[in-house]
Amino acid sequence: MNEFFTGLLAAVLALLPHQEVATGFNGYLEADYVYVAPISAGRINAVAVAEGDTVAAGELVFALDTTQQQNLLNAALARVAAAEATLENLETGSRGAELDVIRASLSKAEADLAQARSNLTRSERLAEAGTVPGVRVEQDRTALATAQAQVEQLRAQLAVAELPARSAQQVAAEANLRAAEADAERARQELEDRRVVAPVHGVVNKLFYTMGEVAGSGSPVVSLLPTGPLEAWFFVPEMQRAGLSIGEAVRVTCDGCDVLRANITHIASAPQTTPPIIYSREERNRLVYLVKAELEAANTLRPGQPITVLP
Repeated sequence: MNEFFTGLLAAVLALLPHQEVATGFNGYLEADYVYVAPISAGRINAVAVAEGDTVAAGELVFALDTTQQQNLLNAALARVAAAEATLENLETGSRGAELDVIRASLSKAEADLAQARSNLTRSERLAEAGTVPGVRVEQDRTALATAQAQVEQLRAQLAVAELPARSAQQVAAEANLRAAEADAERARQELEDRRVVAPVHGVVNKLFYTMGEVAGSGSPVVSLLPTGPLEAWFFVPEMQRAGLSIGEAVRVTCDGCDVLRANITHIASAPQTTPPIIYSREERNRLVYLVKAELEAANTLRPGQPITVLP
């Protein structure tokens, strides 16, 4: 029951003759409804409950279209895979095929170096015998130096290729991977949020949307009446308000129901009517204060049931 009806009932009670304790205090039963709404807007694909159904906490209530969220998740997972591959490549150095090419080139260069060394040895021996000119020896020496330089270059290239990435590059790749994983987790959560479940155990009170309609972000689709004791909201005249206290037990009666026990949990500090500026004794009798008392046990009564409360 909303605040308008609460104030209306209080105003009516304020116009009635002064209540005596023996006749009890008038009021009604009230409950805190739970309104189930989606986190983000979307078209409702399924409604799993009907008004009057009892649902358990965690049970599916309704589901929204997931096409966009599934696409976002797929894209995020692809970015995670790319980031993982980049980091792995930086951690392990060059690919195996690239290393094989360098090793093959190094093997050929080492063979050329051995051949150049053999050619120089033979040329030097023949030059001593006067069989070949000295220029041939110089040419073979140059070829040996060239072959030696080629081998050294390929050995250095292979060593660099086998090294992992520099620390700064690796840190950046790790950061990119973490960011991609966070995006994927967010996309996964948004996809899961399209299936909305009951936050509490209770009874479906009202459906505000049907399948095929578009529900806005935070707009309630279902209202639930939680399982458990209701509250008795009743109005106490100003003269009797001081006789009540928080935690005090009261009796609740209604037409066609047994006497129920409740405990006062709230006593309003301000009256429910707009009083005149001067509080005369006559005008004070018109003031009523809202008092709330929680029933000790659940029952089959529904919110809005008129009641009478006895101290």
